[in-house]
Amino acid sequence: MRALCGAIITAGGLIGLGLTAIGYGLRFQAYGPDVLNPNSHQLYGLPSLLVILIVLLIGSIVGIGVAFLGLAYHHERRYYEQERGVVRDPGDLAR
Repeated sequence: MRALCGAIITAGGLIGLGLTAIGYGLRFQAYGPDVLNPNSHQLYGLPSLLVILIVLLIGSIVGIGVAFLGLAYHHERRYYEQERGVVRDPGDLAR
């Protein structure tokens, strides 16, 4: 279950990153190098998009971590169950 939740979180983060990439492309497709804020020498609207990008990257990394840890704990639990000879389901022997 943990691995599934991690995979869902990762999928959401990656979908968000794809939409953010589309947003960056649409926002800055018509800008040239001469369109800068005279005070900060940055493109207008860039810090807010950067915050969105960083949050989605962190979410994707957390999701991948949860998925891998969930799979590791699942396999560890199965290993110990197999060592003790505990079989919850007769169908488990076929797997």
